[in-house]
Amino acid sequence: MKDEALLKRIVLNPKIMAGKPVIKGTRLTVDFILNLLAHGSTEDDIIREYKGVGSDDIKACILFAM
Repeated sequence: MKDEALLKRIVLNPKIMAGKPVIKGTRLTVDFILNLLAHGSTEDDIIREYKGVGSDDIKACILFAM
């Protein structure tokens, strides 16, 4: 998936999580996902734990942070 398409998976809405960037359709913030990764969670761990989050969502969070 191209970078532009990945970034469309991240949304900012002042009514959701105080405007923090979140994965579209969830209340999971980019910084939450990055924190999970930083503390040793794998992509598979996150996908298993948080229904509706896929590999592209995690890639989008990493790309957004760059």
